[in-house]
Amino acid sequence: MRTNPKSVAIVEVGARDGLQNEPEVFSTATKVELLTRMMDAGARRLEVASFVHPKLVPQMADAEAVVAALPDRKDTSYIGLVLNKRGLLRALATREGGRRGVDEAGCVAVASDSFGQRNQGQTIEEAIREASDNLRLARQEGLVPQVTVSVAFGCPFEGDVPPARVLDIVRRLADSEPDEIALADTIGAAVPAQVTDLFSRVREALPRTIRLRAHFHNTRNTGIANAWAAFEAGAEVLDSSVGGLGGCPFAPRATGNIATEDLLYLLARSGVATGLDLDQTIATARWFEDVRGKPAASMLAKAGPFPSCV
Repeated sequence: MRTNPKSVAIVEVGARDGLQNEPEVFSTATKVELLTRMMDAGARRLEVASFVHPKLVPQMADAEAVVAALPDRKDTSYIGLVLNKRGLLRALATREGGRRGVDEAGCVAVASDSFGQRNQGQTIEEAIREASDNLRLARQEGLVPQVTVSVAFGCPFEGDVPPARVLDIVRRLADSEPDEIALADTIGAAVPAQVTDLFSRVREALPRTIRLRAHFHNTRNTGIANAWAAFEAGAEVLDSSVGGLGGCPFAPRATGNIATEDLLYLLARSGVATGLDLDQTIATARWFEDVRGKPAASMLAKAGPFPSCV
């Protein structure tokens, strides 16, 4: 446990995890503008695309086109989600011919057989092997290797996920030496006490050379509290989605990720720096409300910041 750290890194996931569950397929230009607006707001790590089969997730069918249209910003890292070797090869191909392409390979393992088989056609064991192979190949080919353990707190088909199982998965993934391991509450089932316990145990089990990241959904209105609990328990990186966009196509009734602007407000008022501008992030959420044609899920998009919040 740590007390009042001064800063935390944020990964903006709106353009990937946020849009993949939307009924509408947004244009490449709209996705690039969303990403660019968040970069202008200070986001320095962003999930930009998912290299998955377009028939399964049509919202991500233009992954290569999105990556090709992004600005070549030296201060920013672009993350491409990959579920298997084919996805990783697609991510690597974005860098061919001297192009910038993606910078990080976001690999995925699962903590539930039932979810894994629906989400990526893999059991836990198969996902660990695939993710481990992809992590090693990504590093070999010059991408930053990182991995997320999905449904780490609960599965929509099996219920509670034992913490001991998650710890075992994390230890095995650590053998492939990823730069970062994330725990994802994919269906928004966790509460802060669980988060504190699991993140503390995982942080203790991992070498300090591996960053610990947290990914929360706000399905049951505990996401922001969970993010703070993870941060205090040792998570160095927090995921969030502008406007609270998001969900999972393979998790019934799962709602959006925690909203970036809501998270920024919490952190700023708690004296924790993120490098992101709250007002610009709120403006981006409100801009996308107009694009989307419906209100954002976030509270700050409605209420705005408290006047003294900086």
